Order: sequence, then structure tokens, then C-alpha cells
Amino acid sequence: MNSAVIRVDELSKCYRLGQKKLKKNLGELLSDSVRNRFRRFSNLNRQGSSKGTNPADEILWALKSVSFEVGQGEVVGIIGRNGAGKSTLLKILCRITDLTEGYVEIHGRIGSLLEVGTGFHGDLTGRENIYLGGAVLGMRKAEISRKFDEIVAFAEIDQFLDTPVKRYSSGMYMRLAFAVAAHLEPEILIVDEVLAVGDAAFQKKCLGKMSEVAHEGRTILFVSHNMAAVKTLCQRGIFLKNGTISCDATATEAVGTYLRSLEQAASQDLAVRTERTGKGQVRLSRVDACTGDADSSPILMTGRSARFVFYFTKMVPKLTCVFTIYNHLGEPVANFNSAIHSPEDSHDLALDTKLICHLDELSLVPGQYRINVAILSEEQLQDHVEAAAIFDVEPGTCRGRPVAKDTGYGNVSMHHRWTLPGEV
Repeated sequence: MNSAVIRVDELSKCYRLGQKKLKKNLGELLSDSVRNRFRRFSNLNRQGSSKGTNPADEILWALKSVSFEVGQGEVVGIIGRNGAGKSTLLKILCRITDLTEGYVEIHGRIGSLLEVGTGFHGDLTGRENIYLGGAVLGMRKAEISRKFDEIVAFAEIDQFLDTPVKRYSSGMYMRLAFAVAAHLEPEILIVDEVLAVGDAAFQKKCLGKMSEVAHEGRTILFVSHNMAAVKTLCQRGIFLKNGTISCDATATEAVGTYLRSLEQAASQDLAVRTERTGKGQVRLSRVDACTGDADSSPILMTGRSARFVFYFTKMVPKLTCVFTIYNHLGEPVANFNSAIHSPEDSHDLALDTKLICHLDELSLVPGQYRINVAILSEEQLQDHVEAAAIFDVEPGTCRGRPVAKDTGYGNVSMHHRWTLPGEV
């Protein structure tokens, strides 16, 4: 390994849920900040107990004893389910969030692209934020000016350069944020899943730029749920599970371990699974994938009808079910939203606490797929479960045309016909 530019030793981050924040003066805040950086934590232990605090407060360890090193020029993918601690880790490395225990050593300038809104001032124009971003990285005005035209061209915001960024669409904002983070020559580039908000062309452009940055010998930490992108871009993968490192190996090995963990999770009873997010007033309790005909077989086949049945703990007004089908590499294949209506939709009072999505013809090619499910009520997220179900699609026919198992050429089989020379 090259000389380490990032060294993390026994890093832990604790949140005390339910604790009231007390106002402090500047001296107290500075004192707390210094103590946090030098392992002062006599009031907390790893079991979550506390001294001198409200016993009703709940202790949540977002990260627990995480240790690793990243060498200069390494491209590392950080993967794991929602709530595993990925974003918390990156925020600590970017000095946005304080650590609770442990030690972090970083050598080099960091360019980061985390959640939307980080790093820009909404009242400043795009032009001003480019210079602000460079100044935060410690760059001189002349250095920023040298890269300015390249940043604007990449972000494709020429027309809105002198418009306050608070008026930008999310896509424009992200294009500019990524362009600043990637072009102002940081030694370390940290990118979170925010690339998911862009369109496919933008994501491809960003991945190309990160590959270019990697070939220049700079270090990249990349968080993504897109396993194909992780395997393509990264040489190494770190799989976080419940705030700890479950696997630190090659990208291929880490992705394989992660995907196997999703399969194991999907085999568990949804009612008892704890790795989920949302307010929890309504929970997903079961998902069935079966054929849509009378025999209702659990064996799905390409070209055959299919049903996805979602069971809930209770039914509430304006309940919405959104689910996404992912392929074996974690790439999204199709998305379904019960709030987007069609004249073909119907209502059935007998359903009570379940919803059914009907597909007259399953156009997925043979292979294994998983489903992520989100439940919303009054536009508030109630429950989100990754790998709520995993199902296999067997070879079948698409309107009479055989569809063989070949995952190397996409995931969808489209109905089509040929005009061929020869006999009529």
C-alpha cells in the first residue's frame, strides 16, 4: 500500500436520542470540541450506559470501533445498507461531524460532495460559490480562476452563472457542486450517494470524471448503492454493517459479501427486521411475489403475468407504496409508485391492509432481483426496507419468442418483431 493519507483508528460515533440540548457559552463549546478530539469519554461506555445523564435517553452508536487506512491514489468504495454508518463516517472525515471516540488522521486537501446543500451558500451566485468552494479548500484566487471555465463547462450552467444557487434546480445544484469538488484539485475526493439525484447522463459524466481523477493519483472515497459502479471504479471495498466493518477487501469481494447479506436479510421475517427507516406509524409486514394467473405460482417467468403483494400493519389515509426492482449488481431496473394513477387501476375494500401491483407481462430477463420498498402517508416516510424481498425469474417466452438467461446484455426483454429477407 502507498503511504496512508487517511488513517482511522478505533473510530466511534455516539448519538444520545432524547437528550435536550443545553445552551452553552463560547468557552464551553470550544472546550467540548477540544476534548472530543482527544478521547475524553469517561461518561460513556460501549454498552451505551451513561453517568450523570437522563436514564431515559437512548444511546445510538452510529459507528463502533472502525479502523482502516487508505493509501495515496487508492479508490475505495464504502458500501452498506441505509443506516450502516456510511454517511456518518464521511461527515467525520470531512470535519462536518465530531467523533465520539477514536482518532482520525488525514494528510491532504479534501474535496467533498455529500448531501445536497453542503458547502454552498444559497444567497451567493454560482460564480461566487465556485470561488467560495476553492477558498474553503485553501486555494488561491488565481488557482481557482485557472479552473473556472472548465468547472462551468462541466456543470453546464453558463446561463445561470450569476443567479443565486437557491434558485437552481436540484440537478443544476448537483452538477455545480460536483464540478467544484472534482475540478479544484483536492488530494482526497469524497463523494456520497448524492449522485443518485442526477440523470443517467450526469451520473455517467461524474463517474468518468472520478475515473480521471483516480488516474491522476488522487484518493477517492465513494459511497454508492450501485454495485456495478463500485466494482468498475474502485479497487477496494469497505462494507459497513451496523456501524462496524464487516468486510474490507477487493471491491469484488466486498460487493459479494454485501449482496449475500441482503439475501440473508430478505429471508428473515419482515415483521421483526430492525434495519429500516421511517416514522414507523405504518410498517411493511410481508411481500409476496407470484404469478398473476389462477394458480398463483411463486415461480416467476419472463413473459408471464406477475403480482407483487404488499402487506402492512394497518391502513391509513393517503397511504402510498413505492418499490424499486434492482438487479443482482444493485442497479435499479424499474420503479413503481401507487400514487401515480392510471385508468386501469381499481379499488377493492376487501384488500384491507394490502396493496397489489399487477404486471400483465413480466419483461425481466432470467436472473435474481431484489425489491426495496418505501411506504409513505401524507407524504411522510413511514417505512423503508432494503431487500424487502428477493425473487428469481426463470427463462420463459416474450410473446412466443424464447428469452434465454444472459445477464450480460441488460435486464429487460422488450416485445419486438423482425422483418427478414426470404420466404413470405
